[in-house]
Amino acid sequence: MEQKSEAANLLDVTRWKLTPYQVLSLSFAGLILAGAFLLMMPLASATGQSLSFVDALFTSTSAVCVTGLSIVDTGAYFSRFGQIVLILLIQAGGLGIMTMATLMALLMRKKIQLRERLVMQEALNQLTFAGIVRLTKYVIQVTLAIEFTGGTILAVRWYPEYGLEGIYFGYWHAISSFCNAGFDLFGGYQGLTGHVEDVTVNLSVSVMVILGGIGFAVLADLWENKKFAACSLHTKVVLATSGFLIAFGAIVVFLLEYDNPNTLGALSLKGKLLGSYFQAVTPRSAGYHTLNIADLQRATQFFLIILMFIGASPASTGGGVKTTTFAVLSAAIWALIRGKNDAELFQRRISQNIIYKSFAVVFIAAALVIFVTMMLSVSEDLPFLAILFEVVSAFGTVGLSMGITASLSDWGKVLIAITMFAGRVGPVTLALALALRTKKSPVQYPEGKITIG
Repeated sequence: MEQKSEAANLLDVTRWKLTPYQVLSLSFAGLILAGAFLLMMPLASATGQSLSFVDALFTSTSAVCVTGLSIVDTGAYFSRFGQIVLILLIQAGGLGIMTMATLMALLMRKKIQLRERLVMQEALNQLTFAGIVRLTKYVIQVTLAIEFTGGTILAVRWYPEYGLEGIYFGYWHAISSFCNAGFDLFGGYQGLTGHVEDVTVNLSVSVMVILGGIGFAVLADLWENKKFAACSLHTKVVLATSGFLIAFGAIVVFLLEYDNPNTLGALSLKGKLLGSYFQAVTPRSAGYHTLNIADLQRATQFFLIILMFIGASPASTGGGVKTTTFAVLSAAIWALIRGKNDAELFQRRISQNIIYKSFAVVFIAAALVIFVTMMLSVSEDLPFLAILFEVVSAFGTVGLSMGITASLSDWGKVLIAITMFAGRVGPVTLALALALRTKKSPVQYPEGKITIG
């Protein structure tokens, strides 16, 4: 009897023979549906008017998938109840459903079974489930510590301006920042444009975004080893690639927007530097903006699309094809140009298997973006660049927009919601599934020659 009750544990789905990938997908889908029904309640609206099912589903998907795209003005439309539902969905989506379920199991002193460890392994994008419960505990502790610290800084900053509401704003936006969600409560779809020259807001929000985007495994490795040289190859690649993309992105935005009167042109030198830096950080998966995205130069908008497609790092709160995938493919291309047989990073050889999987992830992601962009180009009477920007933002779970989200048709909203779901669940689980399921063909055919390029 005791054995039976253990087998019927919180996450045990053996009787349905679901794979860990299916468990993850269904858990996210279940939370999205629950969130949609809560957001449809008149109590969730400041005016008592209910959201339509499609709009509620879109908003819930955006929150759970920590994207930030919004059909309604979050700060003005939702009541306090609706805002709290939204931030709870963001926290659950950022941490991951399995992490939240594991926390509940640990609090209830239940033993974590092998099946559950496998699902957690998928959720945290780890290659082995050894020490996975310890990592899960670490994820929860780090998340709460960073959100509390960042929230306190923002609360102190906003209290003189907003009073007690400023304390609420501080902790609410800290969760949204660390989870890379990008929802804000300032109203008017303005984001953080009113704080473009505010050093405290820019640095605290961007640091939380970066910490949430580099991945929990990297944070654990840094905490344990302290020195960069002692860290694992994965940590070194993530930190180096993230640092390069932020620095290079800031320089590009600074140069392209320097004389634009609608963005950096009207700011002081401090504002220009802060605006460029912040706008290079947020496309990685955060969605906050201190510059009006629709007013950026077209070249800048296209550059942000590239940054959003790359996204954050594995086992993080962000989306995209991931920084490690970008680094591996860059190393492979560089090796090809130099005529070397092996791709190398930090004096370590990258296996052909990892390179193949990186190409597969990028190809599938690009195919999804192309397909959804084509469908929206047919269904929506909107500029092509704005549609492409919206689709990549949804796939990368970023949340930046050129201002077309609210004008999408119901069909367009459903397509973007599916893209957000695929961006949050698909790339993470797909990369790990490909890494674990290697099948060797019983027949090996003779090698053939194909001309490339």
